[in-house]
Amino acid sequence: MPPKITNSATWQQAELLMQPTFIRVVDNIRKHLDTSLWKGTYHDVLIWPPGTTDKTKAMVTQLLQDMETATPAQVEDIREHLALLPIPHPGYHLRLQHQEQQVNVDLWDLCYQVCFLNYSANNEPVDIDTSLVDESGDVDWQHLENKTQQLVKQVFDSLPEG
Repeated sequence: MPPKITNSATWQQAELLMQPTFIRVVDNIRKHLDTSLWKGTYHDVLIWPPGTTDKTKAMVTQLLQDMETATPAQVEDIREHLALLPIPHPGYHLRLQHQEQQVNVDLWDLCYQVCFLNYSANNEPVDIDTSLVDESGDVDWQHLENKTQQLVKQVFDSLPEG
């Protein structure tokens, strides 16, 4: 679930940090995969709000597909209908596999853990980790790298042994 940002300063700092964080996360994962028995593949996924039924997911998916070939009047009707339904947000997962074992890692979640001090998937307000921003307001690359390495290492250390 995306973090709950409650002020514009946090939002601006998150915008500054998210792209470099994502790049560092993916690069550190690659380094671990180079020496691991686990194999990794990346997948685009849809993240649905909790409690969304399969029937509702199918309806939303069909409406989104219908929108691609709809007339302008039909598009407006579809938008009005979609406004009343839960809409998924895009996600990006790393699927780790070793023998018969499989583990999915939400990459955006991992990036949020890097960028924010108190990130949890419970939709609580978050604060930016200000150690990742230097005195001039730019990315502090060394702190970003250190924190990213630590969190990616935790992911690989928590994998079941096979």
